[in-house]
Amino acid sequence: MLAATLLAGCGSKQKSETVEERHVSLDSVPMLIMQVQRCSRVYTAEYRIHKIVTHDDQPMLRGSILSRDFNIPLPLGDRKIAIPMDATLKAYVDFADFSEENVVRDGERITIYLPAPKVIMTSSKIDQNNIKSYVGLVRHNFSDAEMTSYEQQGRASIIQSIPRLGIIETAKEGAANLLIPMVEKMGYKRENITITFGKKFGESDIKTLLDPETFRKMQPK
Repeated sequence: MLAATLLAGCGSKQKSETVEERHVSLDSVPMLIMQVQRCSRVYTAEYRIHKIVTHDDQPMLRGSILSRDFNIPLPLGDRKIAIPMDATLKAYVDFADFSEENVVRDGERITIYLPAPKVIMTSSKIDQNNIKSYVGLVRHNFSDAEMTSYEQQGRASIIQSIPRLGIIETAKEGAANLLIPMVEKMGYKRENITITFGKKFGESDIKTLLDPETFRKMQPK
């Protein structure tokens, strides 16, 4: 269903060929390139994340006596808060620069090279009705500035977890499901079609994985 929807969105209206009519058409490569370029940015995965951001603090008396450090909780009451957050992540493949350089043919085999998917956080929202907090009698309540800071920490935590969520692999699969039917219409058999993406990303590559707007959301205000 996803592949059918994506194909419709990219304007692919060619009729499918029968197996008996299948033949490799080199002239159809420019048509493939034009169709892919028309897609531009294609969102191939969407994840909805629910996270609870927690904070717990208690006044402490810190110091040292006779060169020995001490750290003693003060009986002034502590503060605790649990903030539920909902966020939406979407992954896309940018086809804007797709050209003949992305297509390598070798007889009956064809390889298509694509850039690695990018991830963007399209929305994030605190569930204000379900925030739980406890504030000791002699402590001040959580300020708006603190709440904003905790929300920022929650967004950053979600973004940092992207390499572990599986959204990149889902996006790759979606892009392959989009392209393979197009290539099959050129006459190539499915088993002879290879879709290759950019390098595998880990947590240390988070900056290159993110859409620029989402990367900015990670930065402290």
